[in-house]
Amino acid sequence: MDMGFHENEQNQEFANLMEIGSGHYGCSHYRRRCKIRAPCCDEIFDCRHCHNEAKDSLHIEQHHRHELPRHEVSKVICSLCETEQDVQQNCSNCGVCMGKYFCSKCKFFDDDLSKKQYHCDECGICRTGGEENFFHCKRCRCCYSKIMEDKHQCVEGAMHHNCPVCFEYLFDSTRDITVLRCGHTMHLECTKDMGLHNRYTCPVCSKSICDMSNLWKKLDEEVAAYPMPKMYENKMVNQN
Repeated sequence: MDMGFHENEQNQEFANLMEIGSGHYGCSHYRRRCKIRAPCCDEIFDCRHCHNEAKDSLHIEQHHRHELPRHEVSKVICSLCETEQDVQQNCSNCGVCMGKYFCSKCKFFDDDLSKKQYHCDECGICRTGGEENFFHCKRCRCCYSKIMEDKHQCVEGAMHHNCPVCFEYLFDSTRDITVLRCGHTMHLECTKDMGLHNRYTCPVCSKSICDMSNLWKKLDEEVAAYPMPKMYENKMVNQN
């Protein structure tokens, strides 16, 4: 009976440590209960994106710009007790869970489990959306939805480049990415912006990014319904 009581007590304590401060700490990118010490410049930031926004922007002199090497992070600071320590899920001082999702490979913490994070060894980084819903394409060298497993056009290193519209690096972008019919990739938001400006071709290869047959049919009908001006009747155009 005693053992069962102590076990329940331990479980309750563990549950409390998982929840203390959850959702109250972090930044605009992640909810987490720790900060990281950047191994590159030895400064403290909420996350790697906060570091990159501060250290890799156009406001910084070019020779000082740099990105944080995520896999090299070795020290974190608990947001509740401010103890600096080695990378681990629970604080070595107060015991609080610093991130409900924790990846020791990426040194990544996140309290928002609704993202369904998982680590892909072949990508070498953490992804969102649930591991059961994705597969890793060896040629494209990234994770795609299983819906696309036998339906996508492979492009070597499809996401290992900048978005052709906004020029943000796609592979580890936190924004939604779409795979075009031609196999090239870009941000979903950028694709929608192109549509608002009546641009329906891939910026990389100029192939249509959607089925345009209905639009061509409508244009043909409009041309057919418009009478040919008298001055152009019976005229022939030769193409070289």
